[in-house]
Order: sequence, then C-alpha cells, then structure tokens
Amino acid sequence: MPGYKKPCLYCGELIDPDSKFCPLCGKTDPTGPIRCPKCRNPIEKNFKRCANCGLDLHIKCPKCGKDTFFGSYCDACGAPLLVACPNCRAEQPPVGDKCVKCGKPFFQK
Repeated sequence: MPGYKKPCLYCGELIDPDSKFCPLCGKTDPTGPIRCPKCRNPIEKNFKRCANCGLDLHIKCPKCGKDTFFGSYCDACGAPLLVACPNCRAEQPPVGDKCVKCGKPFFQK
C-alpha cells in the first residue's frame, strides 16, 4: 500500500516520500532533509553555519556568481553547487582545499 506523497523541496509537486530524484524536476534528494555538503549533517535554509562542522552555508554560486544558500542547488540559477577538480575532473561541492577523490590541492575560482 503506497504512503502519502510529499512535496518536492524544489518544485513543490507531490511525489513518493522515498524518491531519490524528483520525477518532475529531476533534482536529487527532493524530500529532504537538506544536508551539509561537507559532513552530510541535516541543515535548514535559515542556518548560517552547519551545527556539526561549522561550514559557512552561504557561498557564491560557481556557475552564476550570485550569493546562495549552500544546499544542493543554487537559489538563483538552479545549477548544482558542484565544481570539477582541476586534476582528476571529479565533481564535488566546493569545500576544503583538496579534492575528495584524488587528494591533490583544489583551487576555487
């Protein structure tokens, strides 16, 4: 028996509560909770810093350059908040100074 549907955090449409992707807008983790890009602790849109690791949760979007909440997607342009490592090209959130995959120095623009 299917459960109650929940609104997608991004488009607001009702979807299955265990969806990993919204079937309508295509974004990941559509039913939450929103998680810290660095430590994966649950966070909320009104947080200035992650309560677990202290990461500043307001950054400039690597795509459009506008200030945004550091969730999964930019509030202004909707792009995923990911950058590619200059060494191995692995995509990752712009946290820390080293690539999470290859461990080499990671330089942000």
